Amino acid sequence: MTHEHTHDGMDEAHEHDDVQHCIEECINCHAACTMTAQYVLGEGGEMADPGVVGVLLDCAEICQTSANFMLRGSPYHGSTCAACAEICRACEDACRAFPDDEQLAHCAEMCGSCAEACEQMAATAAEESDEE
Repeated sequence: MTHEHTHDGMDEAHEHDDVQHCIEECINCHAACTMTAQYVLGEGGEMADPGVVGVLLDCAEICQTSANFMLRGSPYHGSTCAACAEICRACEDACRAFPDDEQLAHCAEMCGSCAEACEQMAATAAEESDEE
């Protein structure tokens, strides 16, 4: 049984735009989480709790990894995007625990935006895998 997989030009262009958008979200979130980890360590106190720092570093790392998978066109990018979305949501929640801090509020926004893009990318990858 053979399966032909065709896209018209508009679908391919849209798919490329979605991937590019997700890569940008991941790179931006990586930067925000890395800077925020450094920031909370400098601030000390509750913000520098190992759980907060840990999730910031985890989020930065998975965002970088996910961006790299998409940049390489890896067939496994759906898996990294799904993991990225989950960790971004956890990081967003951790940052929102400090609503009065501008840096953490910004990081929470970046994490939420990245999670949305990665959730969409993971869903798209799952649909494509189901079609094969």
